[in-house]
Amino acid sequence: MSWSRLQCTILSFATPLRFHSKNQNTDNHFHYTISHCPQLKTQSSGMTEGVAMERIEQRLLSETSEGDGNSYYRLTWIVFVKEAKKFGYIAGPMVAVTMSQFLVQVISVMMVGHIGELALSSTAIAISISNVTGFSLLMGMASALETLCGQAYGAEQYRKFGTQTYTAIFSLLLVCIPLSVLWRYTGFILVFTGQNPSISHEAGKFITWLIPALFAYAALQPLVRYFQMQSMLLALLVSSTVAICLHIPLCWVLVYKTGLKNIGAAISMDITLWLNVIFLFLYMKYSPSCEKTRAPVSLEVVRGMKQFFSYAVPSAAMICLEWWSFEFLILLSGLLPNPELETSVLSVCLNTIATLYAIPYGFGAGISTRVSNELGAGNAQGARVAVYVVLLLAIVETSVVSTSVFISRHVFGYIFTNEKEVIDYVTKMAPLLCLNIIMDGLQGAFAGVARGVGWQHLGAYVNLAAFYLAGIPVAAILGFCTSLRGLGLWIGIVVGAFIQVTLLGIVAICTNYEKQVAKVRERLFEDESSLERLT
Repeated sequence: MSWSRLQCTILSFATPLRFHSKNQNTDNHFHYTISHCPQLKTQSSGMTEGVAMERIEQRLLSETSEGDGNSYYRLTWIVFVKEAKKFGYIAGPMVAVTMSQFLVQVISVMMVGHIGELALSSTAIAISISNVTGFSLLMGMASALETLCGQAYGAEQYRKFGTQTYTAIFSLLLVCIPLSVLWRYTGFILVFTGQNPSISHEAGKFITWLIPALFAYAALQPLVRYFQMQSMLLALLVSSTVAICLHIPLCWVLVYKTGLKNIGAAISMDITLWLNVIFLFLYMKYSPSCEKTRAPVSLEVVRGMKQFFSYAVPSAAMICLEWWSFEFLILLSGLLPNPELETSVLSVCLNTIATLYAIPYGFGAGISTRVSNELGAGNAQGARVAVYVVLLLAIVETSVVSTSVFISRHVFGYIFTNEKEVIDYVTKMAPLLCLNIIMDGLQGAFAGVARGVGWQHLGAYVNLAAFYLAGIPVAAILGFCTSLRGLGLWIGIVVGAFIQVTLLGIVAICTNYEKQVAKVRERLFEDESSLERLT
């Protein structure tokens, strides 16, 4: 059998990747097979779809049966590798982009950490508050574009793709206005809630100087989705890499050489984020590769706000509910006996989880792009293939990472501290940390599927139930009513993560992608019709 026939055979008959009989959604299956096999496109011309599909399947089945008994499994493996390459092309660079953006904050805290205890503690509190009240919210709302832009791109509605990006930027900039007011009075709020006045004052100054970064982030996140959903990752990779390389010397100069100290770290974050935004915007504006998705700024930007917020609010809830549960865990640890030790240990664990989460977040970005593009193009089989591929890859990735952490459990605590008591406690927590890494890896993949399909509201309900009805109550009971203390708090979070992954997995695996294709087509058609009426 020739190589081209092998490829066509696999696309038609590799049944964990075919998923249903040929009597179900024949038209969908026909389009998926023909679109991937140019030679069949020529051979089937002039026939009705039903007749052509039947003849193609009969011929491919007879050719496959002439081979040895293992041909079916070899062909299935080829389809898997082909989809894995498409997925890896997106997920790999997105892991690097996510890590680079995360390191902007980490490096700023590291620079400030050498000034003094007051500067470090106030900066850490300010960045934590900025993440909870600002950055996490904007990132979650921008994730709505992984549904809207991804499906529009798959359906080749390129003008709509560009308009939705502008709508997201405009909407998030408006959201930043009340958030900036909240940030301006953060110092007073911290004092009012009983925090140390010195730390509160310094934290308030830092987060006030960080307000320009908030507006930069509101523009950056939609631009990241703009390139991500087109699988144009080189621009993102170059931009984020250059930004982090500039941030290191810039932060060092502003912190140590200008007398600005911790305020210099905030200013360096402002400059770094805005440089990233400017680079991506100019690339979008002038690069020939972005020509088809560039759209003029018009009233359509404002008209699209209602639809954007209908996806952005549950998207933000889905991300923030999980993020806030971990922050709440740190607050609870401060109420335990010996709070310095408990808080330090949980902070080490949380920073480890946050750093390693760049990998599953990149996986989620890859699968949301693949699923939304395939659904927009009308390929239910392609979306289902992508889900099974990312699930298998996520299992492999989490196994490798969690095993590495477990093996190094006696030493990786030294990355964060030299205190022997803290390091011994972290070693004791390592098995739970490994379980959390596994849960995070699977959750990142399933959350990406949720964003690609467009059922973020289900993801928000799942996170609400998993963490706030189960995980945090269990954590509080084990932490305060038993001798487990910090260990009990983390067990509660692992319980919540397990429930989250189980529920998201059930939804992702049981989703009827043929029905989702119909819903996407219906929504895109209605949007196009309404646009024509307005024009």
